Amino acid sequence: MKTNILRCEKCGKYTLKKSCSGCGTDTISPIPPKYSPEDKYARFRRSEKRKQFEERGWL
Repeated sequence: MKTNILRCEKCGKYTLKKSCSGCGTDTISPIPPKYSPEDKYARFRRSEKRKQFEERGWL
């Protein structure tokens, strides 16, 4: 059985469970998505990132 390691978004602890044993929040995969030169969604991802930067006042 293959199991990937997961990371807690809140406290940063690593675990194999779907929720953190320390704080109880959901865990995410720390592994980035695979790179593809034919990225179909790059335009949308960049526009969302730009909106987030503008909301935070970084741009």
